[in-house]
Amino acid sequence: MALSGVENLARMPELKKKLLWTFLLLAVYRLGIHVPVPGVDTASLSEFFASVENTLFGMLDMFSGGGLRTLSIFALGIMPYISASIIMQLLQVVSPDLKRIAKEEGAAGRKKITQWTRYATVLITVVQGFGIAVGLESMTSPTGAPIVLSAGWGFRLITILTLTAGTVFIMWIGEQITAKGIGNGISLIIFAGIVAGLPGAIMNSFSLIGAGELSVFVGLLILAFMAAVLVFIVFMERGQRRIPIHYAKRQMGRKMFGGQTTHLPLRINTAGVIPPIFASSLLMFPATIGSFAQGSEILQQITALFSPNSLLYNVLFVALIIFFCFFYTAIIFDPKDIAENLKNAGGFIPGIRPGGKTREYIDRVLSRITLWGSFYIAAICVLPMLLIANLNVPFYFGGTSLLIVVGVAMDFMSQVESHMISRQYEGLMNRSKGKVRK
Repeated sequence: MALSGVENLARMPELKKKLLWTFLLLAVYRLGIHVPVPGVDTASLSEFFASVENTLFGMLDMFSGGGLRTLSIFALGIMPYISASIIMQLLQVVSPDLKRIAKEEGAAGRKKITQWTRYATVLITVVQGFGIAVGLESMTSPTGAPIVLSAGWGFRLITILTLTAGTVFIMWIGEQITAKGIGNGISLIIFAGIVAGLPGAIMNSFSLIGAGELSVFVGLLILAFMAAVLVFIVFMERGQRRIPIHYAKRQMGRKMFGGQTTHLPLRINTAGVIPPIFASSLLMFPATIGSFAQGSEILQQITALFSPNSLLYNVLFVALIIFFCFFYTAIIFDPKDIAENLKNAGGFIPGIRPGGKTREYIDRVLSRITLWGSFYIAAICVLPMLLIANLNVPFYFGGTSLLIVVGVAMDFMSQVESHMISRQYEGLMNRSKGKVRK
C-alpha cells in the first residue's frame, strides 16, 4: 500500500512539488526556532520556563514550538495572527459594515479582511514584543541570574523589531504553504511546533522503562490506550449530522433547474480547538500572575488552587469548555443565515416550513450535537491530568495539542488524497477523449 502510494506520488510531479515546498518551508520555520534574540541569557530563560511549565507561559511556549523558551526570533509563533483572526471574526458579529464586506463583497471583501488581519497581527506583535521585553528585564532564573544581559531601551527596541519581523515572516510562510503547498499553512506551523516535542517524550518514556520506574506491561497498556483515544478522536472529528435538503424544480427560460436532493452537514465539533484554548488561557492567568509575585503568600495559595492537578481547576476547565463551545459555535454558524439562503435558493428541509421554522429546527439540532461535542472536547482535555495522576504517565498526552495534531493531520491527508483522486480523474477523462477521437 505504501509502495503504491510512493509510485502514485512519482507519477504526479505537481503533488511532489507541493509536498517538497511544504516540507521546505516548515524546515525553514524549525530552523528559525533555534536563532535567539540578541541580549538574552538563553540558559537562564530555559531554567525559568522549566519552573513555570503549568502556567500561561507553558501553553504559549507549546504553540510557539519551543521558541519562547529560548526567546528565538519566532518566539511569538503564529499566535498573534490567530488572535487577530479571532478578533476580526468577533468584530464581524458586532459590526454590520464588516459583516456586509465579508458576505456581500465576495473575494474582494475577504481580501480586504485578510489585509486588515495582517495589520492587526503586526500591532499585536509590537504590543506583545514590548511587554515581553519589559517583563524579561525584571525576571531572574530560579538561581537568581538575570535573564536580560543589558536592560534598557536598546534591548526593548531590538526585541520588538526582531519578534515583529519573525512573526511577519512566519505569517508569510503560512500563506505560502496554503497557496503553493498542501494543507492550511497556519495550522501546519502549529502542528510542526507541537510534534517537535514528540521524540523527546518517547525517549523519556524509554528511559523510565529502562530505569525500572515504568513497567513494560504498563507501557504497552498506555500505548494501546493512546491508540484507542486517537481512533476515538478521528471518529468524533469526522462525526456529523446530515440534515436532508430538497430543492424544488424551477423553470428559467427553456431550462429546468433544481429538483435535487442534498444534505446540510452539521459537525459534532463545530467550534474546533478554540474552546479549550480560551478556557486554558483564562484559567492559567492566576498561575501566571503568581509566578511574578513569588513573595506573596495569598497569591501563592490562589496559584495552588488553580494548578492543573486541582479539582477546582478541572471542574472550571470543563465548565468553561462547554460554555465556549456554544459561544464560538454561535459566532461562526448562524442558523438564520442558513435558513434564509435555503429559502432564497428554493431549498427546504422535508417536513419543515422554510424561514423561521427552518431556523428553529437547525438551531435545535445544532444545540443538541454541540452539547455532545462539548462533552467530547472536555473529556479529551482533562485526559492528561487523569493519566498523570492515576497511571503516572511520564508525558502530556491529550488536551488541545492532541486535538490540533489529529485535526491537522486529517486535513493534510484528505487534501493529498483529493489531489490524487482529481489527478486520476483527469487522466481517465483524457484517455476517454483519446479513444473517442480514434
